[in-house]
Amino acid sequence: MKKLICALCAFVLALVCAPCPLCGCTGSGGEYEIAFISDVGQLDDASFNHASYVGVAEYAEENGKTYASYTPAGGNGATANDKINAMRKAIKNGAKVIVAPGYLQAQAIETVAAENPTVKFLFIDGWALPDGSGGHLKNVAAVSYREEEAGFFAGYCAVKNGYNSLGFTGGGAGTVVSVNKYGYGFLQGANYAAVENGLADGAIKVKYSFRYGDTFSPSDELEKQIKGWYEEGTEIVFACGGAMIESVIKAASGTQNGKVIGVDVDQSPLSSRVIMSAVKGLSEAVRYGLNRAYDGNWADIGAKEKVLGAAEDATGVVFARTGGKQQVKSLTVEAYTTLRNEVKRGAVTVDDVPPISDLVAEGLTKIDVTAYK
Repeated sequence: MKKLICALCAFVLALVCAPCPLCGCTGSGGEYEIAFISDVGQLDDASFNHASYVGVAEYAEENGKTYASYTPAGGNGATANDKINAMRKAIKNGAKVIVAPGYLQAQAIETVAAENPTVKFLFIDGWALPDGSGGHLKNVAAVSYREEEAGFFAGYCAVKNGYNSLGFTGGGAGTVVSVNKYGYGFLQGANYAAVENGLADGAIKVKYSFRYGDTFSPSDELEKQIKGWYEEGTEIVFACGGAMIESVIKAASGTQNGKVIGVDVDQSPLSSRVIMSAVKGLSEAVRYGLNRAYDGNWADIGAKEKVLGAAEDATGVVFARTGGKQQVKSLTVEAYTTLRNEVKRGAVTVDDVPPISDLVAEGLTKIDVTAYK
């Protein structure tokens, strides 16, 4: 899973057939058995889409399956109809299994899955979809994550590593559940570490924003905002929105010591400024679903939602290394390992998502949150 983007491209293209005009992937006779439908952020986001696609590529290569990626028309502004058209095209091209990451794919999956009951759909970051008669579509399997745990670990490690002035910038304008879970977990983790460290109430300062992240894309406006944060004393920013991290890295690179926390996958290859990433097992979940699609055990997951967290080794933090040297303190890593084991066995639990206005009211007394709605 931990391939650089360029390495993945070489891996995908190093096949014997001519490249597919849709995506550069290949197949036999113009038919592609496994189809990947990208969500906002696009395939090269170095995050959510990319990691999910790696799972498709790895499984297909290991099991001799043809595969292709389909980008709906409209890019980041793709409508449900654009996604429906991409899925229908994939099925016309021979798709037997469709992997679709992102909650925005729900309407398209529901429509196309109902039309094609023999085609299996793996809905990443999704939920069981209705079949119109009180049940759920049996050809749709959903996987979701306890992102609040990954965010919790990131906030905890940031404070344990000595950072007392934090930032969080999230994609989706505050409407995306998974992003909100990352963010609120981040605050809880920072507070938990501050309590362990015996810090005074309000000792940890956090700037918390969903501005300029509507499309999960980098922007000049986002870069300017985060640059201002660093100039005002913010030491490290959790960039929770896929390709948005490009703007955060640019802002950090204009400072002497500004650091960044990545999301979904290890984003440290993008910059030495990224010292850790809050991750979830995207490619592993895709492989899990594809195995069930082909091993005769689809009934175990069809019409259901599988929720993955630390207990399943599906949420955590990856620490960056530069020149073989770890970028966070060894004591931070040890403390994280201990805490993650406690979360895995249920001794420590992380809460889900409250409204922004209730953040401090939820008992996060050690942190002082400034929210930018």
